[in-house]
Amino acid sequence: MNDLTEGLAAAFKLVVTLDSDLIEISLRSLQVTVSAVVIAAIVGLPFGAWLSVTRFRFRRIAIAVLNAMMGLPPVVVGLIVYILLSRSGPFGVFNLLFTPTAMIIAQVIIVTPIIASLSHQGLRDLWFNYHDLLISLNTTKWQRMKALLWDGRRSLITALLTGFGRAIGEIGAIMIVGGNIDHLTRVLTTAIALEVGRGDFPLALGLGFILITLAIIINLAIHIISRTEREGRW
Repeated sequence: MNDLTEGLAAAFKLVVTLDSDLIEISLRSLQVTVSAVVIAAIVGLPFGAWLSVTRFRFRRIAIAVLNAMMGLPPVVVGLIVYILLSRSGPFGVFNLLFTPTAMIIAQVIIVTPIIASLSHQGLRDLWFNYHDLLISLNTTKWQRMKALLWDGRRSLITALLTGFGRAIGEIGAIMIVGGNIDHLTRVLTTAIALEVGRGDFPLALGLGFILITLAIIINLAIHIISRTEREGRW
């Protein structure tokens, strides 16, 4: 209980004093996470819609593989990205290792299957309802995908928020490819791991409380802006 109390006190002190390191780390966490989620959404949402409206021979296998990829081990993803971006790797010439860009790449790989799979599950039911209408209108595949994405936009927020929650709490992959370098690649999760390693549990708890609060605030803001609470439903 003492550690929890001290952790709350540490979090309160960091926020009230507008600690410069905290602000820098928090902004970097948001930068990496939001960038990864936006890129993952650009790829995952259309792919989920495409899976909903397209029938092909190995579709069930493709969906099963996509669902399985939702559980990709972050450490393995980090290791693969590390190898690809290292100096001996195929993309080493770009010098991306131990930069925020490398962290974003790792998070995109982790988050994209989550957004794609959840969006497919949501749009699959819409396609069942709109199938006959859209086909009778002689729409193209892209038009059908666009119609599903637009009409299911509120339910797709859940997929995006799930991806956001997965990304902002990520540590394994970004620790490997980012290196937890002060003033360069240190984010809230890696900062918490560092303080735990130092034995400063109150500060680690304080950073943890700030991370949770930040995630809650952003989730609530998105719900309010998108008005998903309309008619008393979330």
